[in-house]
Amino acid sequence: MPETVTAAPSHPYDRPTDPAKRHSARLTDGPDRAGARAMLKAIGFTDEDLAKPLVGVATTWIETMPCNFNQRRLAEFVKEGIRAAGGTPMEFNTVSVSDGVSMGTEGMKASLISREVIADSIELVVRGHLLDGVVCLVGCDKTIPAAAMALGRLDVPGLVLYNGTIYPGVYKGQRNATVVTAYEAIGAYQAGKMTLDELYEVENAACPGAGACGGQFTANTMAMVMEFLGLSPAGLNAIPAEDPGKDAAARQSGELVMDLVRRDVRPSAFVTRQALENGIASVAATGGSTNGVLHLLAIAHEFGLQLDIDEFGGVADRTPIVADMQPGGRFTATDMYEAGGLALVMRELLKQPGLLHGGAPTVDGRTIAEIAADAVATDGQQVVVPLETPLKPSGGLAILRGSLAPEGCVVKLAGHERRLHRGPARVFDSEVECFEAVKARRIGAGDVVVIRYEGPVGGPGMQEMLSVTAALVGEGLGDSVALITDGRFSGGTHGLMLGHIAPEAALGGPIAIVQEGDAIVIDVDRKRLDLDVAAEEIERRLAAWTPRPANYTTGVLAKYAALVGSASMGAVTTGPRMTANLAATRVPA
Repeated sequence: MPETVTAAPSHPYDRPTDPAKRHSARLTDGPDRAGARAMLKAIGFTDEDLAKPLVGVATTWIETMPCNFNQRRLAEFVKEGIRAAGGTPMEFNTVSVSDGVSMGTEGMKASLISREVIADSIELVVRGHLLDGVVCLVGCDKTIPAAAMALGRLDVPGLVLYNGTIYPGVYKGQRNATVVTAYEAIGAYQAGKMTLDELYEVENAACPGAGACGGQFTANTMAMVMEFLGLSPAGLNAIPAEDPGKDAAARQSGELVMDLVRRDVRPSAFVTRQALENGIASVAATGGSTNGVLHLLAIAHEFGLQLDIDEFGGVADRTPIVADMQPGGRFTATDMYEAGGLALVMRELLKQPGLLHGGAPTVDGRTIAEIAADAVATDGQQVVVPLETPLKPSGGLAILRGSLAPEGCVVKLAGHERRLHRGPARVFDSEVECFEAVKARRIGAGDVVVIRYEGPVGGPGMQEMLSVTAALVGEGLGDSVALITDGRFSGGTHGLMLGHIAPEAALGGPIAIVQEGDAIVIDVDRKRLDLDVAAEEIERRLAAWTPRPANYTTGVLAKYAALVGSASMGAVTTGPRMTANLAATRVPA
């Protein structure tokens, strides 16, 4: 039989739609879309480009921190991969706020709020331009969960690529300095334990180049969580920002997203209840940041999955710590990569049934169990220990409730041994007020530092308390005081620190009525945080409490405070308060 020859379309408008253009065909195809095509051709797109699936490359590049600084370069390699696999990339960017730079200032209030703005931005661009898929390039703390939240809302094929950890700094001959080293050095200087020249030396050594903060702080914790959730290709997030292999990882991610687009494999295929439990287990097993609780709750919400704060405690109780990571341990994220990567953690947890769901799928086509089976440990590595001889028998966090936290709070357990503390309250209505007291050496051994009105609504924005906690450690009080707050802690915090107390002070939670000198009892084994004051007195104080005026009455911070929900539910702006506001504006039929 003679070979059938398919005639080429007589006109570009007659070109058949690529089946993978499930969304963008409505934007680009046919004579009715001539206006849109004209706009796109103005910036260099061709008929050939517009006939292919359109795939977003979302970056969070910004010149205010090292954390996202290499993303402009990586975006070019992601786009190379998309083009090579038959797609047309469209790069766009969003904002970012550096915790490490803004810490201890009013600017820190913008940090958690930026998570919602970033998720909103990615969602708006993908929806507004009918993109068929998206690669999210992320770096600092809030950009990572924000990208996952956006993917949950959109559910178009996509993945998350972390631009990588910063290399550890070299200080006094040791390659283990991080930004937390600098913050703790501030406390040591204020306590007279370090000279001004030594502080300056730490400042110059701590952050040697591009990449996010180097320990198992929030950025590296959440980058790890993305691999355990299946939203990031296994092994690629862990490559440090300045490692030569990062460019190839970016190109591979571009190729991979095109496979997802063509097969219409969406984020909801990966982020399931089992995946969320895997993510929680990864945080527990590595002594990761307590911010992982907040962000996983938010991600679950955006994917429409039920997740309760108490479930974190249940997973942590059964999950041993198998990674010796800063701030509670010795090693940085670069050390983890050089040891063999996060697959080593997967491998150890899979030794015991019930710790990890090995059958969970991931964006690179392998299951968690298959990734673990491919793990290769570097000879002599000490970062990940065998499950049979864990660093601790249970995970690095716990959820406490009690008269001071009826809706729960989070305590980090890695990096200290204290599980019971009773002491007098030292009460501060802001982080700044508390930091001044720490600088003046007015905090003593045994105290329970209370920082309130720093919750999602009260701050607003739920500031991290690294300036205070690091200064306490630097002054030598890290092992003898406790700190409780309705705000958050940096992933670099260590010591007996309890955050995310809910309800928060601004909404009349019991933390609002604590008085100077009140006895506070922290009992980790009983999962309790209590104010040791007669119940009748607590009721009297709560009845007499009145709300404080809002810190912001206009702009993005005020808008956030009006919408944001409880930390115990992830501090999202798309939760019950938004739903209630929508219901209140509904016009009867």
